[in-house]
Amino acid sequence: MLFTALLLICLGRQLVASDVSNHRFGKGDIVPFYADRVGPFSNPRETYAYYDLPYCPPDIVKEEKLSLGEMLNGDRLVSTPYKFEFLVDKAYEVLCNTTLSKTDVSKFRTAIEKDYYMQLYFDDLPVWAFIGRMQKNYTNEGTDSISILTTHFDFEVFFNKDRVIEVNLRTDYNSLAYVTEDKEVDVAFTYSVGWKMTQQPFDKRMEKYVGYLILPHHLSVHHNSIAFSSVTLVILVILLLTFYALVLRKDISKYSHDVEETQVAENHEETGWKNIHGDVFRFPKHKSLFAAALGSGTHLLVLIVSILVLGHLGFFPPYVRGVFWNALVIVYAITFVISGYTSVSFYSQLEGTNWMKNVLLAGGLFFVPLVLTFSFLNSIANFYGTTAALPLRGMVILTGLCVFLASPLLLLGGIIGKNRASDFQAPCRTAKCPKEVPQLRWYRGVLPQMALAGILPFSVIYIQLYYIFATVWGHRLYTLYGILCVVFILLLIMTALVSVALTYFQLAVEDHEWWWRSFFCGGSTGFFIYGYCIYYYFYRSDMTGFMQTSFFFGYMACVSYGVFLVLGSVGFRASLLFVRYLYAAIKCD
Repeated sequence: MLFTALLLICLGRQLVASDVSNHRFGKGDIVPFYADRVGPFSNPRETYAYYDLPYCPPDIVKEEKLSLGEMLNGDRLVSTPYKFEFLVDKAYEVLCNTTLSKTDVSKFRTAIEKDYYMQLYFDDLPVWAFIGRMQKNYTNEGTDSISILTTHFDFEVFFNKDRVIEVNLRTDYNSLAYVTEDKEVDVAFTYSVGWKMTQQPFDKRMEKYVGYLILPHHLSVHHNSIAFSSVTLVILVILLLTFYALVLRKDISKYSHDVEETQVAENHEETGWKNIHGDVFRFPKHKSLFAAALGSGTHLLVLIVSILVLGHLGFFPPYVRGVFWNALVIVYAITFVISGYTSVSFYSQLEGTNWMKNVLLAGGLFFVPLVLTFSFLNSIANFYGTTAALPLRGMVILTGLCVFLASPLLLLGGIIGKNRASDFQAPCRTAKCPKEVPQLRWYRGVLPQMALAGILPFSVIYIQLYYIFATVWGHRLYTLYGILCVVFILLLIMTALVSVALTYFQLAVEDHEWWWRSFFCGGSTGFFIYGYCIYYYFYRSDMTGFMQTSFFFGYMACVSYGVFLVLGSVGFRASLLFVRYLYAAIKCD
């Protein structure tokens, strides 16, 4: 894994370095300028091709060849008739004079009413502008508002020697077209460009886009969330240590030496967990599914850690198109070896025999729901004609990665896990006949315990969730990977501690079926995250429409399910270590 991460980092830096060498221009050289996409500002994933609106096309529309990450991000770069010459000023250069038909006017009016914006790239610097604006009608001629189309863009470009450093885009309110009524309109699309010198170095030209994220009041929010989470964690640790010192250590000390059966009987009511030592290590039901869930959760945990480390090391420069999605897909495919190894090795410890079935189950437990969701949502995107629909070339690349990279690595991991699996280490012998689990009160059921287990871990991350959602489903930019790493570590520790505590209380009432319970309680934070998704969609966002709604809730269901598997694996691993320590410290018959 470390080798893979270093390889990706070196490859990314090499690509960035080669890309930087192309950003040098002499006077009069053509600066690359591309149009990307258009879409409603409130629905960031509902984006359409630039020429879905009747803008002036060049003589030959050329589509830029895109990477898989760019296609997954919905980018569709195309050429435009804009002609920017390095250090050459232009004033009201005409793109085209055209007559908009009634259909064209209707398209522009609909886009303006839905608050459409366009995304452009000037020498790989992102530029945004609104298609137009709505203005209140003060003449009272039957309409409440007027749709105004912007027909002139004014570009202000800053350069340092032979490189473009910054670009600003302004609209000219004197160059407008009214598209309120369905009638033909004569329009002249124009642009201006002015060049200004700056001393800002080239390697800092992206600071403009991320500077607002490092303002003191933004950092204070993140620091306060970490401080709150740390205080909560310290309080929990103190409570658990106090309980261990006052109760658990006394019980362990009492049973750390041989005792008579009568003495054990006398203490039966006091220490219920001691009386199930013959059942506590009894293998769980559906052990193949359990091992697959553990393997899939471990796989996703390694994926998350890898992405956070790469982000913290600066592998994802802001607004370098597609680099994040490329890394996510490649690392996910490579780490399938973790899923196969973890699942099969643990399945073999549980005395499982059909390891090939277990490999397939581990590989498909998260991947199959993800593919089904992607296929359904991609069909919706195709129906709407948006750029969120992955083109055929992207589908071929993804299929190739699955067939020729992920699948062989999954099988390889399974083979290694089968050959290197050891016996399950249990400090107590398992009785032949299982004890009956006593009737428990309602609040000790699975669902109440899951609800209790997910509250504290969710409180660690809920502030960061807003910023992550505002980045993925909005227009913010998240670059604070260091803070995110700290929060994720706190989340893992909190999940482990809560799972251990609930496992002990379950054993104390002589309920020995703790395997699945610890996994469910650890992963219950995933359900809280999905509950926050519902709150965010209806109360913190302006997203509307069937497509945006289906994308949001569909993909967030996959994310929440993935979090469930990750934290469930962490909760079970922590509980297993605790149970082994607990029963290894006593003398069992």
